[in-house]
Amino acid sequence: MPKPRFTREDALAFHMEPTPGKWEVQATVPMATQRDLSLAYSPGVAIPCEEIAANPETAYDYTNKGNLVAVISNGTAVLGLGNLGALGSKPVMEGKSVLFKRFADVNSIDIELDTEDPEEFIKAVRLMGPTFGGVNLEDIKAPECFIIEQALKEQMDIPVFHDDQHGTAVICAAGLINALHISGKKIEDCRIVLNGAGAAGIACIELLKAMGARHENCIACDTKGVIYQGRTDGMNQWKSAHAVKTDLRTLEEAMKGADVFLGVSAKGAVTQEMVQAMADNPVIFAMANPDPEITPEEAHEVRPDAIVATGRSDYPNQVNNVLGFPYLFRGALDIHARAINDEMKIACAEALAALAREEVPDEVAVAYGRKLTFGRDYIIPTPFDPRLIHRVPPSVARAGMATGVARRPIIDMDGYEEALKVRMDPTASILRGIHARARSSQSTMIFAEGDDPRVLRAAVAYQRSGYGRALVVGRQSDVADKLTAEGLEDAVRELHVVNAANTEHLETYKSFLYNRLQRKGHDHQDIHRLAARDRHVFAALMLAHGHGDGMVTGATRKSAHVLELVNHVFDAGPHDGAAGVSVVMHRGRIVLISDTLVHEWPDENDLADIAERGVGVARLLGLTPRVAFLSFSTFGYPVSERAEKMHRAASVLDRRGVDFEYEGEMTVDVALNPKAMDHYPFSRLTGPANVLVVPARHSASISVKLMQEMAGATVIGPILTGIDKPIQICSTVSTTNDILNMAIMAACNLR
Repeated sequence: MPKPRFTREDALAFHMEPTPGKWEVQATVPMATQRDLSLAYSPGVAIPCEEIAANPETAYDYTNKGNLVAVISNGTAVLGLGNLGALGSKPVMEGKSVLFKRFADVNSIDIELDTEDPEEFIKAVRLMGPTFGGVNLEDIKAPECFIIEQALKEQMDIPVFHDDQHGTAVICAAGLINALHISGKKIEDCRIVLNGAGAAGIACIELLKAMGARHENCIACDTKGVIYQGRTDGMNQWKSAHAVKTDLRTLEEAMKGADVFLGVSAKGAVTQEMVQAMADNPVIFAMANPDPEITPEEAHEVRPDAIVATGRSDYPNQVNNVLGFPYLFRGALDIHARAINDEMKIACAEALAALAREEVPDEVAVAYGRKLTFGRDYIIPTPFDPRLIHRVPPSVARAGMATGVARRPIIDMDGYEEALKVRMDPTASILRGIHARARSSQSTMIFAEGDDPRVLRAAVAYQRSGYGRALVVGRQSDVADKLTAEGLEDAVRELHVVNAANTEHLETYKSFLYNRLQRKGHDHQDIHRLAARDRHVFAALMLAHGHGDGMVTGATRKSAHVLELVNHVFDAGPHDGAAGVSVVMHRGRIVLISDTLVHEWPDENDLADIAERGVGVARLLGLTPRVAFLSFSTFGYPVSERAEKMHRAASVLDRRGVDFEYEGEMTVDVALNPKAMDHYPFSRLTGPANVLVVPARHSASISVKLMQEMAGATVIGPILTGIDKPIQICSTVSTTNDILNMAIMAACNLR
């Protein structure tokens, strides 16, 4: 099993900060005035109550029922951890709720029921039915999960879906469709062997039979061997439904000549000899977690023609439930479905399979650090493919409408697909792409302030997360003491600590620095103090000489002072083309604000440079840049000398003949609000601006910090651009995660 990319302390801190847990509730209506409260509650709320009582279907119009799913468990089969109980399962259920929101914009509430009695569980869920548009059952042990799901399906008029069963089955089916396509086989002709006749395994074999697999060709096995007609040991009604008439008694016997193996069992259950005995072009879905029944390397060693999938993200063809359940529920909710039936699950599988056969978008390739092409190592889409949200739910919805479970069919399917495309928050995919690029670049990152625990934690996280090598500037004993105090004593051996005393390059560094500063009032003694004693300068000298690929600093000193020190080594001053660009992300929107670091009061030429620096960062983030030069004046009114330079900055870009959209001067509401922009039909911007150039550093800083504090925006930066090497300067209030993000930006060579 691969080493985790985080420590136990990291996981606990993630769940504790900034507030305990993983989600919160926000109002979607105004709640500021007495009128707002009167409409939201008494007396205004009485009117929709009366409407719903008279016509229950209107609950989907006047409440959040139509986009609300309950994630419900009793904690009897949590992940691979066993029976942790209801309360012990809560972090997992919260996580599942977050996945619903992240991948399909489905609101979700986790509910943990403190009972192992199926009847009590069934009654509790049934009584909550009016609240939700669907129920996702999770981590309930077999055979109770079968009993609970079947009863709730019969008693409730909303979709009830046990993801441990059907989520795995849907993704397995999608992968198998493509695996058989590649191998030139038909499902009705295939001999299929299942090992692991629990909830997921039985759901897999049932769905494949619904897709055309023949009962007599499907051999199910458990820990006692083949499930055959007449067997009594370890049997139940769900296993009995898949018993076949056969003389086969062991998994080894069943595997001979098999076309497909489905494993939902245990590590090492399949041997190389078993794989060798399979038919030509065997399909092996070894889905045991955390370790598969047989690894892809072991399978391919004896059968290079095998198509192998696992449940692991570090192997190709991951069978990941997040490809299924968010989009199944999205489609089901949008037609106000009474159930999720086999036809909808098959439609989901077929849509996933079809997507994998198409050309993969560049943004997905960037996120994974390699080009993905349909074939033996890519038969299932990646969870972060942005097309999933608008390709899978429509297929599910169509199947639901065709089979009569839709209360409110979708009339304009093209419009529905377009609405889904704009529903998702683009910031997640952009950040994911940045992290993937950083991981693929494997940059050696210099962390200048090894005397700060936040920096040390960030350095450890950078290295353990697989982004590359971390170099920490500091004293070895001091770093060891601080790591130990942070509970990271095991990281003492991992981090490489660098300082003036243990480097062989100090004289080279000093000579370089003297040549730069000898005519700026610095003598040899000054140079020695800077190079040997100042960590910011020493780290910058390391970077300048290629002894690292990027640098992060600023957590312990004011950014202006740090920039002054860095400028001793690099040309990072106001007239050197440098600029600071802050990335502000809030409620699905991304804007870049600059300059927040370098220029105190830029003139029109500086502003044009700043715009080009911002455009460069925007393009590296995958955005189509649209620049607005901001002011309190819009296109000449009110007249102001301070606004005039913003107008002239656009003229500078006119003369430069740049290849991006820009406009100004304008107020921020005109720049960001399409309705406000409509008042100026002559504007050259084709959409809301996303690169905002402000008149001065103080206004840029105020804007960013106001958004951060008042609106809760996520801010990355300022990103220092326009210099020879990637150097990122944090703020003194940066958290460990902020520092890590800046290191990742530096690793992506955002400069």
